[in-house]
Amino acid sequence: MSIGFQVRERLVAATPQQAEMFRDLPVSTISDSMHRMHAGCARLAMLNVDLTTKLTGVALTVRTRPGDNLLVHKALTMISPGDVLVIDAGGDTTNAVIGEIMLRAAVRAGLAGLVVDGAIRDSASLRTGTVPVFARGVTHRGPYKDGPGEINVPVQVGGLLVHPGDVVVGDADGLIAVPLDHLDEIHAVAAGRASAEEIALERAATGDRDTTWIDRRLTAQGYQAAGSLG
Repeated sequence: MSIGFQVRERLVAATPQQAEMFRDLPVSTISDSMHRMHAGCARLAMLNVDLTTKLTGVALTVRTRPGDNLLVHKALTMISPGDVLVIDAGGDTTNAVIGEIMLRAAVRAGLAGLVVDGAIRDSASLRTGTVPVFARGVTHRGPYKDGPGEINVPVQVGGLLVHPGDVVVGDADGLIAVPLDHLDEIHAVAAGRASAEEIALERAATGDRDTTWIDRRLTAQGYQAAGSLG
C-alpha cells in the first residue's frame, strides 16, 4: 500500500525569486488580500528571539507519524536552496521531530525556514539562529525513526493547508501559504494594499485619519445615535 509510504518529487513549484517577492509584505496584508480565508497556524509560534525575522520560501512538505522523523531525515536530502521545510507531525508535542544537528545540515543545503506542527528541541540554538523557525512546542524527548510518512504531499499545519511548491510566508503575526497558481495575482493585490496601509499609517500619525466611514457603516447596519449618525 502506498498511502503513508510516499516519497514524491515536486512536479511544479514556485521559484526562490517568486518567493522573494513577498519578503517585504506583512503576512496580515497578504492574508487580507486573500480575503482572510487562508489563515491558520494560530498555535504555531515563531520561536526566533528576533521578532523581525521574516520567513519566505518554497514549500517542501512532510507528513509524518507523530513523534517520528524518518521521513524528515529523507526530506533533508531533497532540499533545494530557498526551500521551507513544512512538517505536519499531527500537532503532537510529545517527541521532537527535529533539532539543532538536523537544522544545521538543512541550512547548509540552503534551507530558508522551518515550520513544524509538532515539537522541536535544542531550542536555545534554534531561537537565536538566523533561520526562521515556527513550531507548536518544545521538548527534550527525541523522535523515533520507523515511519510511516510522506514527502511532497498536501499537508496541514495548524489548520493551514500547504501544497508542495506553494510560497510560504511567515512573520511575528503568523504564517500563510500562497498558492502557486495565484502568486502574481495575490502579490499585486498585496503590494497595493501595503502601499495604502503606509499612507494610512502616516495619516494616523498626523491626525489626518478619515473616520467618516464609521458612521456610514453604522447607518447601513441600522444604528442610530443622535448627533452622530445623521
